Amino acid sequence: MPFRDVIGHERPKMILRAATEHDRVAHAYLFHGEERIGKRLVAIAFAQALSCESPSRSEPDACGTCRACRQVKSRAYPDFFVIEPDREQAPSTRSGQANPQIKIEQVRELEDQIVYRPLVGPRKICLIDEADRMTPAAANALLKTLEEPPGHSLFLLVTSRPFALPATIRSRCHSIQFVTPPRRQVEAALTARRGLSAPDARLLTLLTDARIGEAMETDLEAIRTAHNEFGALTSPAFLRSPAEVLTAAEILHKSDRAAEALNWIARWSRDLLLVKVGADVEHLLNPERLSELREAASRIEVDGVLDLLDELERIERAGTRNINLQLALETVLLRLRDVLAGQSPVQVPAPK
Repeated sequence: MPFRDVIGHERPKMILRAATEHDRVAHAYLFHGEERIGKRLVAIAFAQALSCESPSRSEPDACGTCRACRQVKSRAYPDFFVIEPDREQAPSTRSGQANPQIKIEQVRELEDQIVYRPLVGPRKICLIDEADRMTPAAANALLKTLEEPPGHSLFLLVTSRPFALPATIRSRCHSIQFVTPPRRQVEAALTARRGLSAPDARLLTLLTDARIGEAMETDLEAIRTAHNEFGALTSPAFLRSPAEVLTAAEILHKSDRAAEALNWIARWSRDLLLVKVGADVEHLLNPERLSELREAASRIEVDGVLDLLDELERIERAGTRNINLQLALETVLLRLRDVLAGQSPVQVPAPK
């Protein structure tokens, strides 16, 4: 995909185009920003622009259709290498979650290839995706190459956690920060490329916080179902019955959906706060419940909602540790009931 087809990221594209046009391409770049917002896509577009057999005459960009562009996209180009975490043999964390890593063997294999001159294009280009997942040994091996890189080499490191990389590696890369594309651009892209209606494109954009990579792949029907299902958890009729609250929390926990429910509750609580302070309706994830949100907002105290959102954020941060999600969900729902009733929620000890 050429630069011109990448949604957003105008500043990074301008920097890379200028470097290409004036032949001032650095030997290593660090693309960093939130997950799934297009960093990897820009890296591939950059590799295409540098390898293209029929580059654009109007601006530094790839044609997107020549053999080199197609091969870079499919990873078949002989001078383009991709390193990413090994997910098949990923070790597990204490919580049982997989922890994919980039191993030293992968870096050494790259080193064996990168020393030789390019076979086809002007450079040998290596894309290291999720570079922060390199093991210490792999990072040290890469550092040696970055300290004395072959003149024909280019390294593109992509990460959403730049400070998880050693400072020595960061210092040897030209750093480019990426931010989420403007919401309107993401909505337009979803409408054009996925054929979504304006309301559906808006829903996905808000739900993914304009992370376009995630928005492009999210299952819309599954989102609609979850939107309706978890929306019921915040209705006053449901919250009035402690027995229903406790039963729902138990069922969701047993089906491994408690964390998902907490996320939806957080988004609805944010909507409630936005309505309370008079924010633009365009920012609401639940505009179809505007009348209900306005009625609830007339009774609540801002501090109560802020405290609830703080609790939800604390639970999310603790998600990688051994936390009792059923108790957490019960606590949040009961506190939400108090907030909607205009009461000061009782401070409950953090769920263990």
